[in-house]
Amino acid sequence: MRILKWDGHTHTRYCYHGSGAPEEQYIDRAVQLGFERYTLSEHPPLPQGWVADSDLFRELAMPESELPAYIEYARQMKRLYEGKIEITVGLELDHLPGQHSYTERLVDEWQNTLEDVVYSVHYLPGIGGIRCIDFTSDDFQTGLLAYYGSMETVIEEYYNQVEEAIEWATRLPMRKRLGHINLIEKFRQALPEFDDSLMERRLRGIIPKLSRSGFSIDVNTAGTRVATCGKPYVPEWFLSECLKQGIPCVYGSDAHKPEHVGTGWDWFEAQLSASR
Repeated sequence: MRILKWDGHTHTRYCYHGSGAPEEQYIDRAVQLGFERYTLSEHPPLPQGWVADSDLFRELAMPESELPAYIEYARQMKRLYEGKIEITVGLELDHLPGQHSYTERLVDEWQNTLEDVVYSVHYLPGIGGIRCIDFTSDDFQTGLLAYYGSMETVIEEYYNQVEEAIEWATRLPMRKRLGHINLIEKFRQALPEFDDSLMERRLRGIIPKLSRSGFSIDVNTAGTRVATCGKPYVPEWFLSECLKQGIPCVYGSDAHKPEHVGTGWDWFEAQLSASR
């Protein structure tokens, strides 16, 4: 069966912790690499004060006033590259416990425009309020590990939130993918060790929920670019099981710079071939 060469998770100059490079540099690289579809999935605005650190808050997502400009930017790219590569307009929505009404308002406003949503868990309750799980390893230790007391407890809470995310986002009307399901491993080599069987148990429990939900999986390769991770954010066995269950699996470079586009595609293609 032919594989659609699709990068389903990318960012733009509207990402405040990424590159200011023009989008054409990203998409031109995708075209050169032979991609046929390319999804723009920028971080949307967050509720004011979502995290206590005001400097970090400004880095996490665009201000709400910029969202219409981003949507128009994405539409412009769609028009510009018509006939060369399919550009789809999307967002990487955050799972926001206790603030779902904020997400609902964004979706209601833009659902006629949004073609793709990557729905991700980036945040957990921690010391001082909501903490970002993928900020720095030091922040993870002081804000989350110190709060939960052990890696095992942090991981359990992370996958509790992932399961809630699947349940909540099933209602979204557009095409949707669960973002980087093992993001909790980003700083693994800098954190206390834990038994892989815990993560495997939770992931095996999630597969039936995904199968029922209509979700796809964001097969996110960004972890290969992180020194404390060194591997994709989807275990190979999990990807194989999802494919066996008919759960769609979409490659995502999670590009924050033009040179990130296409990272790990060869690995992803090999996994698909091995699962046939």
